[in-house]
Amino acid sequence: MANTIRVIQYGCGPIGCGIAVLAARRPDIELVGAFDIDPEKVGRDLGELAGLDQRLGVTVTDDLHGLIGRTNPNLAFLTTSSQLNVVIPQIQALLQAEINVLSSAEELSFPYREAPQRAALLDAVAKEHGVTVLATGINPGFLMDAWPLFMTAPCQTVEQVTVTRVQDASPRRLPFQKKIGAGLELDEFQRLVDEGTLRHVGLAESAAMIAAGLGWDLDEIIEEIFPVVAEEPVRSQYIAVEPGQAAGVRQMAHGFERGKEHITLDFQAYLGAADPRDEVEIAGNPPVHVVIKGGTHGDVGTAAVIVNSARRVLEAPAGLLTMMDLPLVACKVRGTEPAMVH
Repeated sequence: MANTIRVIQYGCGPIGCGIAVLAARRPDIELVGAFDIDPEKVGRDLGELAGLDQRLGVTVTDDLHGLIGRTNPNLAFLTTSSQLNVVIPQIQALLQAEINVLSSAEELSFPYREAPQRAALLDAVAKEHGVTVLATGINPGFLMDAWPLFMTAPCQTVEQVTVTRVQDASPRRLPFQKKIGAGLELDEFQRLVDEGTLRHVGLAESAAMIAAGLGWDLDEIIEEIFPVVAEEPVRSQYIAVEPGQAAGVRQMAHGFERGKEHITLDFQAYLGAADPRDEVEIAGNPPVHVVIKGGTHGDVGTAAVIVNSARRVLEAPAGLLTMMDLPLVACKVRGTEPAMVH
């Protein structure tokens, strides 16, 4: 197919495998290689790692330089970490090889407020080599930032943006359930919060993106994290939660300007959530209130947003971009094929 995107998958965990499998099904994308440093994954077929009944013909390697030389990719899906300090050297190596980067790193989705110097560095390196960097996913990247911004289009004025995401974490992958603290005693939950290891990464970045998109200059963004305490036994495929234990997490970000809260982001993920939904409420003229009943599956949605953004990234100008900088991203594949869920 003309203008086929030659892609390597960098990082072959559950999210990376989900992205790779979806990419392999797209007629305009050729999955040419996969990289991971985990010796348990090196040498295995990516289809096997993804739990498919068929091989994808892509063998995982830990030799990035050799992989790039053999496959000549023009795009890498990077799914290794949420943290900037981890992904920056990985991204720089790809940029210096003149490879565009599409990452799931949450802290990279809108780094200009929290890490302006790092953002400037990546932007400069990308422009020097004529390629593009974008971090996106379902959240951050869409549900709690890009989508709310798009929903302000019919408003003449906007006073406040409130976004609520409630997920039943029961069908999610085990690493996600662990990440939200499901099954922990409350003192252990709080200890991990205090250490900074139990939190949804990207909520502050989403608030900052909304503010930038609306031209607001926030004075501060305050985050709060609480356990959602189980009132009755609840279990997933992986974890059993007893009453009094944490079933998951509730995390909020509040964006203030001149002492008034103009942005409220409410993220809830816990086993057995009774009313899962994605909801945006805009106080403005006219007011806007939209709800996705049942919510959006995070793993499936993340893979889709990243793969659907691939063509836009290749067509974009060089540099570090955010979802605000891209033309509208849409799915151009028709059908109802069941999604692969880890």
